[in-house]
Amino acid sequence: MEQKTHIDIEAIERSIVDDIMKGVPANVRKLPLKDVGAQRWNVLREDLPLPVAVLKHSALQHNLDWMRRFTTATGTVLCPHGKTTMSPQLFELQLRHGAWGITAATISQLHVYRRYAVPRILFANQLIGRRSIQFVLDELRRDPHFDFYCLVDSHETVTALKDAAMQAAIGRPLQVLLEVGQAGGRAGTRTFEHAIEIARAVASAQPYLALRGIEGYEGILAGENAPDMERSVSQLMGDMSEIAVGCTREGLFSSEPIILSAGGSAYFDFPATQLRQVDLGRSTLVVLRSGCYLTHDSSWLAGLEAELRERTPRIKELGPGLQPALEIWAYVQSRPEQNLALVTMGKRDCSYDIELPTPIAWARASGSARPQELGSGYRVVRLNDQHAYLQVPSESQLRVGDLVAFGVAHPCTTFDKWQLLFIVNEEYDVLQAVRTFF
Repeated sequence: MEQKTHIDIEAIERSIVDDIMKGVPANVRKLPLKDVGAQRWNVLREDLPLPVAVLKHSALQHNLDWMRRFTTATGTVLCPHGKTTMSPQLFELQLRHGAWGITAATISQLHVYRRYAVPRILFANQLIGRRSIQFVLDELRRDPHFDFYCLVDSHETVTALKDAAMQAAIGRPLQVLLEVGQAGGRAGTRTFEHAIEIARAVASAQPYLALRGIEGYEGILAGENAPDMERSVSQLMGDMSEIAVGCTREGLFSSEPIILSAGGSAYFDFPATQLRQVDLGRSTLVVLRSGCYLTHDSSWLAGLEAELRERTPRIKELGPGLQPALEIWAYVQSRPEQNLALVTMGKRDCSYDIELPTPIAWARASGSARPQELGSGYRVVRLNDQHAYLQVPSESQLRVGDLVAFGVAHPCTTFDKWQLLFIVNEEYDVLQAVRTFF
């Protein structure tokens, strides 16, 4: 059955934007989202109230193209984690640029995905709870094109899924991946013996369940430094490979291709190399799940990408790496001390769970000049709900009313603070807007 590569975003494009949404100008009433670009708004001209979140179109396109080159070069496919943006419009963009599907983690995310007809979903979590399981089974019955996968790591989960699928009798099995973990990590089997035991339970639950592959998540493994982390990640890939071989030896996988899935935004090179080397004697598909690649960031992920490029020198052949696409623009509202500027952006507007925002550029409030880069002497040292404390050099030209752009770390916890983000060109003209559904 041919898989659809698009989703239904027409309803989102018809949805109404108005000035009760953060970032929308005053007195905007009943403006269809699809008409935002026609308003000819410009960030630097102060057409939008600040703070405002923007996505740079050129960086988005660059990152989409780079990741497609990476997956092509490594013989993998990408199922990006949708929790990063929770924007079906951006999901559609990712699917059009070759994404195999979209990853989800919660039942609420699944509700959003299916409202807009995401055709293939990897639910990178245990599917738990009667109502949640029933929702998935109802969707599988309703839509014969819907391709769904979830995780199992216990007899209890296998039994609950089998019993529900048996009762629902939807005419096709619920596809599952065996989740493999490590001590101190998150969910997932901890030993080879237990993993094989659960895999046998899934296989014995046919035709209601189908064991389609092995899954793991490396981003939360313990390590005191980069080499320790890399050893832990490599060990997880080895564990997954060994278990996949064991399952193949016993004939537990239901069909081909056998799916091997890992690879969040920090270490997606490991499964792209180690899991691709696993010889199961059958067709395999290595599925990566990086979500942050689309917007990247200005600090945390940028550092991790530098490590990735050192680990895998051939990545340099793909050209310039991922670029930060997500920026928050705000005003300087006070210069109470020589080396301090207060800016109209805070915890309600940007991520701060890993690192504080990075000041990257400024512009005088006229719209007549391109933004200028800020030097290393500028640093956010503290955030309140609506204020950023920006440390500035003594000779700083910043004055009250100037516009300042900030890059973020961990885009996931910036997107969830915005119902609406604007896609802009290099001149900061607004080209379109995307909605989020957190």
